[in-house]
Amino acid sequence: MVRIGDLRDRDVVNVNDGRRLGVISDVDIDVENGTVKAIIIPGSGGFMGVIGRKHDITISWDKIVRVGVDTILVDFPADDEEKA
Repeated sequence: MVRIGDLRDRDVVNVNDGRRLGVISDVDIDVENGTVKAIIIPGSGGFMGVIGRKHDITISWDKIVRVGVDTILVDFPADDEEKA
């Protein structure tokens, strides 16, 4: 079993291109069913991490391929990332 707090320290890597997307900043939870709907990765760039920063990346839980000890692998197409 993995605790939500433990997920925040893990790198998220896209299996499509091997690129590191970042670390999880938040989790979208369905409180009625008690399930995780998505993970949220903060957008990159910007001045002081705020001004001009890209939008956060939301990855649906069904796109997670594997949760490892220090890495989370996701199947996240590049065109989805451009929309985020």
